[in-house]
Amino acid sequence: MENSTKPFNFPEGEVLLIEKPYEWTSFDAVNFIRSFLRKIYGWKKLKVGHAGTLDPLATGLLIICTGKFTKKIDDFQGLDKIYVGSMHLGATTPSYDRETEIDREFDISGIDEEMLKKTAKLFEGNIEQIPPKFSAIKIKGKRAFKYARRNEEVKLKTREVTINDFTILNIDLPSIDFSVSCSKGTYIRSLVRDYGEELNNGAYLTQLCRTKIGDFNLANALSLENFKKEVLRQTESPENKTS
Repeated sequence: MENSTKPFNFPEGEVLLIEKPYEWTSFDAVNFIRSFLRKIYGWKKLKVGHAGTLDPLATGLLIICTGKFTKKIDDFQGLDKIYVGSMHLGATTPSYDRETEIDREFDISGIDEEMLKKTAKLFEGNIEQIPPKFSAIKIKGKRAFKYARRNEEVKLKTREVTINDFTILNIDLPSIDFSVSCSKGTYIRSLVRDYGEELNNGAYLTQLCRTKIGDFNLANALSLENFKKEVLRQTESPENKTS
């Protein structure tokens, strides 16, 4: 069930639209909901999972499924996504975002608005992409970011993803705002890195928000705090109390 005023039935299954906070992992949000529901209802076990990871430095829409609806997770993961974000042109970082320090800087004086917009369109369609070293992809049973943080070399395989639309929204160099509609498995950090390279320059992601997954919209999502309030409101209402 998408967020609504209808009473929750978590064991039978819910599809929750949650707004992931900044610096939280997707697993943090899942664990928060699982722990909260177990505490409120006294359940020892309740299946809870998310349908599509967001990086800690990203915010936005996270689909979380409970109970029997965790079987639907793969279906939701396969849906296209829409993001809005910002990048810094003229520099790179090892993580392709603000998690790590700048390692290279470039002159951006020769880059104009037309070049920026035309280059974005070159990425639309099916493209090959290498995920970031600082990612949650598993290599030999460990997350890639664990190797990267120890400065250990890892080889990540390219993957084919689809960019439905890549639009430059606003330019205030070195900052560029953009929107991306893409398939599952797309790393926006990698897209930004490749965009900078295509300009014979460099770029890294500074801000990212997922606004849509399939037909599910961020506008309909609950913050974790409002989710707690709604659950408590329902458990305290007279029609939901048992004698």
